Amino acid sequence: MTHVHDSGYKILFSNPTIFRQLMETFVAQPWVAQLDFDRAERVDKSFVSEDYQHTESDLIYRLPWGDDELYVYVLIEFQSTVEKWMPLRMLNYITNFYMAWLQGRKGVTKLPPIFPLLLYNGDENWSAAQTMAELVEAEPALGDYAIGFRYFKLAANEFSQEQLLGIQNIVSTLFLAESKPDINLLTEQFLTLFDSEEDRQAISLFFNWYKQLTIYGYVKPEDYASLVEVYRSAEEVTSMLQTSIRKQQERWYEQGIEQGIEKGIKQGIEQGIEKGREDALHQTALAMFAHGIDPVLIAEVTGLTEDELNALLTSPPLGDAKP
Repeated sequence: MTHVHDSGYKILFSNPTIFRQLMETFVAQPWVAQLDFDRAERVDKSFVSEDYQHTESDLIYRLPWGDDELYVYVLIEFQSTVEKWMPLRMLNYITNFYMAWLQGRKGVTKLPPIFPLLLYNGDENWSAAQTMAELVEAEPALGDYAIGFRYFKLAANEFSQEQLLGIQNIVSTLFLAESKPDINLLTEQFLTLFDSEEDRQAISLFFNWYKQLTIYGYVKPEDYASLVEVYRSAEEVTSMLQTSIRKQQERWYEQGIEQGIEKGIKQGIEQGIEKGREDALHQTALAMFAHGIDPVLIAEVTGLTEDELNALLTSPPLGDAKP
């Protein structure tokens, strides 16, 4: 799947349910359980400089903490390469936030705590430093006068498909979709997620984001309004998957042909992709049937004839086939 190179990720995590799942599932810190996510508020301000707006975006949440408050600063890094100076950039954003926070607040004696979270969805493994100490020469040792700062790194590509399948919420399915899983596996997860997720607005936002990204390769700003369309039935989800999966298969098919031409084995790749597309349609049909979707609709979505669908649904699993 093409990674998001616009504010699409920011739109997703601006949803309170999706943000809450991000924090509760992927930020293993004891204080997270004490946060009142029902009263979380977004801060409508950005501290990303113009020089980096094409590679990153930020999101800030204010959460009550007893009689006080705590902030979560989410820096979304979507470039494919790793930024070695990230601790310095992140620290700069945090200090800019504090300077802005102080404006108009006379008489305060303490700054609120702020949690710096880096969310990375690039292809490379994140190898950059996470502390300022790693960027500064160790000698002469400054002891207590050295700058101490660390951000929390969350890289989507560091989670295995098995880990994500064990979580099964919107954020884990988002990361799973980014990992280019088998089509029938992704279909199964989408339908399972639709059955289990209570927040229909949040799940619909994710599904619409996936559809836009798959069809166009990115989420177009003029289509942001359409992301709020709510899915009310498994049939509507299936219809969305029909459009998205076919478009994704076309993309993978085209990519396979291009690679085949470069390697001089175009014919073999075409045959392999065609077989893969056929298998994906069959697996999609089985996943839809397992979720109780009408066979007539399954045939319409997959393009299988009635005879083909009946043969598929009545045939034994591949693992049970006799030699």
